[in-house]
Amino acid sequence: MKEPILLGIESSCDETAAAVIRGRKILSDEIASSAQVQAKYGGVVPEIASRLHTDAIDDVVSRALRTANVKKEELDAVAVTYGAGLLGALLVGLSFGKALSYALHIPLIGVNHIRGHLAAAYLEDEELKPPFVTLLASGGHTAILYTRTETEFEVLGGTLDDAAGEAFDKVARILGLPYPGGPHVEALAREGKPCIPMPQMLKGAGGYSFSYSGLKTYVINYVHTMSQRGEVWSRADVAASFQSAALDILVKKVVEAAKEKGADTVTAGGGVIANGYLREKLTEACRENGLRLVLPAKKRCTDNAAMIASEGLIQYRAGNFSPLTLNAAASIPLK
Repeated sequence: MKEPILLGIESSCDETAAAVIRGRKILSDEIASSAQVQAKYGGVVPEIASRLHTDAIDDVVSRALRTANVKKEELDAVAVTYGAGLLGALLVGLSFGKALSYALHIPLIGVNHIRGHLAAAYLEDEELKPPFVTLLASGGHTAILYTRTETEFEVLGGTLDDAAGEAFDKVARILGLPYPGGPHVEALAREGKPCIPMPQMLKGAGGYSFSYSGLKTYVINYVHTMSQRGEVWSRADVAASFQSAALDILVKKVVEAAKEKGADTVTAGGGVIANGYLREKLTEACRENGLRLVLPAKKRCTDNAAMIASEGLIQYRAGNFSPLTLNAAASIPLK
C-alpha cells in the first residue's frame, strides 16, 4: 500500500497529541499541552502529566480523526510512542493505541520517541531520501547521526553528559526564567550580546561528541560570582553568550560530519531545533558549504504526533509491527 492512513499518538511527557497522515501528507495534528500547569512547579510532575493525559486523550484522538475527515475504520495502522519518557504518561497513550488496534483489527506500531524526532524531516520534504546526516538536539538527547536507509542509521557522536535542551532548562533556572527554559533563554538572548567568553565544549577534540556539563557549571559560577561581588552583569548577555556557546558547536560538527560522509543533505530533529538562532546558523552554514538543509517546521520539532506517525509509516512499510503485549519503557536505546 503506497499511501496507508496512519494514526499517530504521542504522550511521552506533557503533550497529549494525535495526528493522522496519508503517506507523508499530514491530514491533522492535534495537541493538548499541560505545559502551563507544569510551569507552576518549575518542571513536569509525572503524576499530574499522567492524569491530564488520561483526561485529554480520547478528545485529542477524536479531534485528529475529525479534522482529517477520516473514520477510524479507514485507518491502516496505529503508531504510538512506547518509550522513552515518563512511564505513567507513556502507558496512557500506549494503552489507548492498543485498544484501537485490537478493536479495529489493524497493526500496532510501537515507536521510539527519538526516532520520531528523526522522522519529522520526512514530513517537511516528501521527496527526502537517505543517505543524509542528521543533527538531533532535544531535552534528553544530543547526537549527530548518519542515516543510511529509512530504517538504519549510525550514531557518529553524542553528548557525554547533559543534553542541549537539558542545559537550556538548567541555565534558565539559574537566570530566574520560567519552565520550559529553552524558549525563554532564546527570547532573553535576543536582548543581549554574546560578549562573555565561555567554554567551547570539545571544540577541537572528541570527534562528534559534546559535553554541556562544563558550560552549565561555568554559567552557574559566573552568575554566583558576579552576584556575590555586587558587580553589574547582564542576564541578557549571559543568555546570548550561553546560547552561542551551546549551539555554534552543533552547527560546526554537523557540517563536518556531512563532509566526512560525503552527504549532500543535512536534516535536524528535536525540540532544540525550534530555536531560531540555531535554525539561522544551520541555514547559513549549509548554504555556505553547498549542503541541502531539510528543517522541520518549528511545531514539528517539539513533541507532536505527526512525527510519531511518520516513523510509524517507515516501520509499516518495513513490516515491523508490535505485539499487543508491548510495554512502555522509560528508557530505551537511541537505536
